[in-house]
Order: sequence, then C-alpha cells, then structure tokens
Amino acid sequence: MTTTSFKPEMTAAGLSHSASVSCLDERGEQQEIYLVGERALTIYVDKQEIVTLMTIGSHPELLTLGYLKNQGFFNRLTELQVIQVDWETEAVAVVSAQADSDFSEQMKRRTVTTGCGQGTVFGRLMEKLQKIKVPDVKVKQSTLYAMLAALNAYNEVYKQSGAVHGCALCEGSRIELFVEDVGRHNAVDVIAGHMWLNNISGDNKIFYTTGRLTSEMVIKVTQMGVPILLSRSGATQMGLAMAQQAGVTLISRAKGQRLLVLNGGDKVIFDAIPERRRKSDRQGVLR
Repeated sequence: MTTTSFKPEMTAAGLSHSASVSCLDERGEQQEIYLVGERALTIYVDKQEIVTLMTIGSHPELLTLGYLKNQGFFNRLTELQVIQVDWETEAVAVVSAQADSDFSEQMKRRTVTTGCGQGTVFGRLMEKLQKIKVPDVKVKQSTLYAMLAALNAYNEVYKQSGAVHGCALCEGSRIELFVEDVGRHNAVDVIAGHMWLNNISGDNKIFYTTGRLTSEMVIKVTQMGVPILLSRSGATQMGLAMAQQAGVTLISRAKGQRLLVLNGGDKVIFDAIPERRRKSDRQGVLR
C-alpha cells in the first residue's frame, strides 16, 4: 500500500439502489415490491475504452478504483488524477498522471471468468499472482462465528429487493465495510477501491462474500493482501488451487455454526466446536 495521503479528484455520483414497482401476487392481488437497479458503466482511461460493467451504481468511483487496481492497470494512487462519473453517458472518465497511457497490449490478453455478469482478468495478472503470498494469520473459530452473527444486520438491499451479492471487509468480528452489487466481483472491487483510497492494509482482515469461491474471488482477495476468505457458498477446484498457491485460508459453507475449512486448517483455532450433528444434518451442509 502507498503511504501517501494523495487522493485523485473524484465525483460523488452514487445512485439509489432500488425502486418501487407494482406486480400481481399468486392471488392476483396487486403488491408493491422493490427491484434493484442495474446500470451499465463504461470505464475509459485517457479516452481508451477499458470495460463495461453492469452495476447497482451505489459506489461507482470506488468500483472504478478497485477494478483498475485489481486488474493491474495501476499500482499507485498517484498515477491517477481524475475519476469522473457521468450517468447520462453511462461512463466514467479516468485521467491518469501520464494522460497518454496505452493499454492495447495488455487488453489483447484477457480471460473471462465465472463471476456473475462475467468478470475479466487482463494481461499477465495470472503470472504476477504466482509471486504473491498473503500474510500467515491465525483466526479463532469463535471470531468467525461472531462475525457471521454481526453480518445478519446487513444485506439491506438483498432483504428489500433481492438479486444482489454482498461482500464485507472485516477486522475480527467487526464489519468495517459491507457492499452489495449485482455481481460479486463488483462488490469486491468497491471494497478494494475503498482500501486503496484510504491506505488500508489487508494483513489483519477477513473477507466475506455471499458468492462462490471461484478463482476470480481468490485472485482479487490475494491482490488486496487479505489472508482469510470466507463464504456462505461453495468453492471451485481452481479457487481452492489458487488459495493453496497464495496461502489464503479458504472457508466455505459458512452459516450459523457451520463451516468447511478447505485450505489453511492449521491457521484456524477451533475454540468453539459445536455439538456433533447427526449424519443427515452434515450431509445437508453439502447440498
């Protein structure tokens, strides 16, 4: 992380996350419900089109920052001068310090991932990740349970409208930032942008997501330097392989007092082991 207090000039163009609509229920009666917003946002860097993201639009500037950082377009905050979001054109204009950056070669190589809305990994990022190792951090089982309990107070958009994923940056059982978006990769990038902008180290943090633990999720968390990644959902084989490579403690199916430690079992202190469940209950965790 950079130690400078520099921050680029940014707009504050966050949108309301949902709107009321009318529908008919199973009885044919009219109901008012909320639907989450979904907007296209095209990122331009020095007038070069980089990518179009589908987003809820609540934190577009942080989303842009986190996306550019996680994809390896920029490494230092001082490389960026302006981040200007304009929803009329559904675009964000990024001006770099050089103002003549050329990403054509980097963008020739891209991998479409399994992220909701199809995430993308650019250039030689996969090769760079082979050199990154996250800190070796231990965590208490009781801390994970307390964090999961604290998360019950969040998911505001999901409770009202559904159709979103949530991600959280946690320190111990304290929820530092919770973000929801239509794609989990967007929510991760918003948190990455928040960390970058505010010079927050990931060394002592836990990252929580409602989505699957795919290779994309592990890549992003590794880039952020966070040693523990936890989800209420399952994992992919490649997600596990990348966690093993980077030393990320990977925990899936975490809900209530249930969890599966897929990688980093030696880093979890089992100090709150629940009573043994019946075999049928244990099988239910994997469904």
